[in-house]
Amino acid sequence: MAEMESTPTDAVATPAEVRSLTSQAIEAARAAGRTAFIGYLPAGFPTVEDSIEAAVALGKSGADVIEIGIPYSDPVMDGPVIQAATSEVLSAGFRIDSVFEIVRAVSERTDAAVLVMTYWNIVDRMGVETFARRLAEAGGAGIITPDLVPEEAGEWFESSDRYGLDRIFLTAPSSSTERVDLITASSRGFVYAVSLMGVTGARSEVSTAARNVVAAAHAAGAPRVAVGLGISTPEHIREIGEYADGAIVGTALVSALREGGPAAVGKLAAELATGTSTNTGTSTNTGTGANR
Repeated sequence: MAEMESTPTDAVATPAEVRSLTSQAIEAARAAGRTAFIGYLPAGFPTVEDSIEAAVALGKSGADVIEIGIPYSDPVMDGPVIQAATSEVLSAGFRIDSVFEIVRAVSERTDAAVLVMTYWNIVDRMGVETFARRLAEAGGAGIITPDLVPEEAGEWFESSDRYGLDRIFLTAPSSSTERVDLITASSRGFVYAVSLMGVTGARSEVSTAARNVVAAAHAAGAPRVAVGLGISTPEHIREIGEYADGAIVGTALVSALREGGPAAVGKLAAELATGTSTNTGTSTNTGTGANR
């Protein structure tokens, strides 16, 4: 992995230099009186075509930002539901090239910002510059990188600035003040606040640590912080909207896709969107993502 030739903060472009599709989507939700709804689905599950239709249904039913997860053989933060889905995709012979096909289709058919979530080895193996270029050409907004730390992201800083892509790093309850400062300075789009220690999965309650993680990122200067891990109901989103800028839902959507196909994803997304309103009397987003 390439070493950085400058500090992460030196490499960060200013908002005036690089347009952030993810920032625009979250700020549009804020202006409409809503918590940004961010939905995750694995690429290629159960098929490439179904994953496209599911993501389109997600975007047209209320999601402001869509994460397309690249299947990986040794995930560090995926819970059993997502692991089972990605294992099936890998067993079926999924090709990384299909990710760009999925991103292009979803970005063309919805108004959502489309991110890729991936473990860094996949990007590194293709070549950081090549991956960034192909993602930008497909209309992608950027990459969420769970296992990449800013100190080792020199090549990604350079390529993301060159191709106008967002870079989302993760902060957790265990992150020190210095680590949160670095992650905030290094991220563009939003800071991903992990609400608890462990792996993904729907839970009955959102971790009480989430509020503290978000507060630390905001204190470090992050203009947008979204909470992930454990979110599965409109009530969770409503609670998170009291202190965060976005709520990330993954496992519940993957379960819906397995049980009922793309239509079930759209139905659940519309239900989840009812929890996004932060202003009394403000209507929620119920699928304004018309075809571009």
